[in-house]
Amino acid sequence: MTSQLLNRYRRLLTLAEAGLFYGKDEFDKERYQELKEISLELLANISAEPLEELEKLFDKSEGYPTPKIDVRAFIKHKDKILLVEDTNTKEWSLPGGYAEVGFSPKENIIKEVFEETGMSVTVDKLLAVFDTDLREDIPQLFQYYKLIFGCTIVSGSFQNNLETSNLGFFNFHELPKLSKQRTTKEQLIMLNKRSTTYFD
Repeated sequence: MTSQLLNRYRRLLTLAEAGLFYGKDEFDKERYQELKEISLELLANISAEPLEELEKLFDKSEGYPTPKIDVRAFIKHKDKILLVEDTNTKEWSLPGGYAEVGFSPKENIIKEVFEETGMSVTVDKLLAVFDTDLREDIPQLFQYYKLIFGCTIVSGSFQNNLETSNLGFFNFHELPKLSKQRTTKEQLIMLNKRSTTYFD
């Protein structure tokens, strides 16, 4: 039920934001603003985020609301996959993060990998695009399109940074505690199958 409510409340919020963006009539804009505030209150009731934080998150969004883009790197070495440990949660995932404006998807992943690992990589191939709205196990406040790129390490070594506290290569039978919102075991297995055509 929480997943269904989350989707409905998010949709309501999206419609309100679209109305605020495209609306011309000031009275309609007032109604859309009220719908937005109600939607945020509903979302706060079923999410871990307090209302004030939700308001800050959505106030940063400009224009027509669209899914967010998350880029991740799948880096394989001797049948092991590179994962990074989040500094705060101590959970592991593929290196990557939000795509930033002004960079292509490839440029974004190169930047993210370097920031989180200290390593320079080349981007070989887009392996998969995952839609977080298709997952029912962990409802997420925002819809994300996760772009997973197969990458090859060129140079570098781990450097201390604010986002990750460690990195390691793991085989698929001995994975650490994963950040399931970012990376799942099922995703890693699928990516491994798709990567064999150019890694091996």
